[in-house]
Amino acid sequence: MSDERTMQTDIVQAILDKLKTAGNRVTTQRLNIIRVLVEAEKTSGHITAEDLISSVQNTNPEMNISTIYRNLEELERLGIIEHVHFGHTPAMYHLTSTSHFHLVCERCGDTVEVGDDISAVLIETIKEHFEFVVKPHHFAIVGYCKKCSGDSDVDDGPTIGGLI
Repeated sequence: MSDERTMQTDIVQAILDKLKTAGNRVTTQRLNIIRVLVEAEKTSGHITAEDLISSVQNTNPEMNISTIYRNLEELERLGIIEHVHFGHTPAMYHLTSTSHFHLVCERCGDTVEVGDDISAVLIETIKEHFEFVVKPHHFAIVGYCKKCSGDSDVDDGPTIGGLI
């Protein structure tokens, strides 16, 4: 068994253990959903509900869509997954073990994952100046990547109260 497959199996088992500890049953449906979420971590790290439904139903065609959505809600309630909004796209889901802040290019759609160590400065600044506690993993900051910001027709937009 490869190291990558072993790691995925370990992640799935850790999630199942967390479900059991919280008093939840481990059903075939939940197991299938968790496996798809863990598999998504290998590629982009994020998956839409629609893509997750498609993947789950490829292996388990009789699984009802409402069952998948209920399980996503429960996994999010337990802190196993989070969803994030990348601008005007459907919500994307990812495991909380890989929490990160997101920057999304409004023009080309490229997404940059920014670690918590870097986003902590912005979060702390907002907290100090506005007495507001940010949940950064729920949304993305939309702007322009390096490639697209060089275009002459990109509007830099206003600054935020002199903070930027």
